Amino acid sequence: MGSRRATIYEVSERAGVSISTVSLAINHPERVKEATRRRILQTVDELGFVPKELAVTRARAGLGRIAVVAPFTSYLSFSRRLAGMLAEAAGQTQILVYDHEDVATSTSPLLATMPVRGHVDGLVIMGVPLDQTTSERLRRRLPTVLVDIRHTGMTSVSVDDVAGGKLVGEHLRQMGHRRVAFVREAERSHLPASPTQQRKDGLVAALGAADVQEISIERGPGLGDRALAGWAELAGADAPGPTAIVAHRDLVAVAVVAAARRAGLEVPRDLSVVGFDDDLVAQETGLTTVGQPFEESGALAFRLVRELMADPAAPPVEHLLPLKLAVRQTVGPPPTR
Repeated sequence: MGSRRATIYEVSERAGVSISTVSLAINHPERVKEATRRRILQTVDELGFVPKELAVTRARAGLGRIAVVAPFTSYLSFSRRLAGMLAEAAGQTQILVYDHEDVATSTSPLLATMPVRGHVDGLVIMGVPLDQTTSERLRRRLPTVLVDIRHTGMTSVSVDDVAGGKLVGEHLRQMGHRRVAFVREAERSHLPASPTQQRKDGLVAALGAADVQEISIERGPGLGDRALAGWAELAGADAPGPTAIVAHRDLVAVAVVAAARRAGLEVPRDLSVVGFDDDLVAQETGLTTVGQPFEESGALAFRLVRELMADPAAPPVEHLLPLKLAVRQTVGPPPTR
């Protein structure tokens, strides 16, 4: 097509759909069937189509709009990352915030169409896995930084979740624990190396695969009771059950502590409990957990995406920020049985 810019009419004709369907697929992707949306986006990629919008003109004028996508209402830790980003921005640019669905269950097409719409100069994605097609589209069309997730060929800010799991496992071993239950909420649309899986991998590396048993629970009310019921089931007639529970995030760990107390157990005398993230709830309840540099990761992500906006051809870099074990009141020696 040479240097001439493709039009929406050409996208419509090649994809075999109406102009209005092309517009819906780009601006309201949830209203278009997945197969149709994929066909339209593939055509958009092939033609290099860019919509003619006022927002595109604003972006080219250098206003520097940045979109931030994360499951903010599902995981409050992302709000702290956003706070760090906003503090670093200090009014230097416009930041558009998009709340993504729960990453454990979401099939939202938002990220697939974000680079096509042309309404922002840069994008920060926090904790939302990418498929290969979407990542390739982002690399070609929109400066993007990933936070709390990594993808080949893309700039990212994350922590070493395997190392975090090892911190927990080594501390529990030093306290005398040899049998541990890892509690995770079921994930239905995650990458094989999700942060949750990496945390378990680190725990296994420190304690051994035979000494780490998994309890998978569904999200929703009664998290602690369901996790505690799973823990009780692991105790067999021939072998005692786990003496500690490690939850993949703090909210689950705090729920386990509450459920244990309702069941007449004392934490940590009868059961040790560890979380991950060091959210405010962990600090207020004395939960032993792994602390993450939330605000620092948001601030760094802002600086990195601005650098990519200035030089889109810059090579991708991966930044790993340090983790720290916060030892509080929910871990003690294993009970004598």
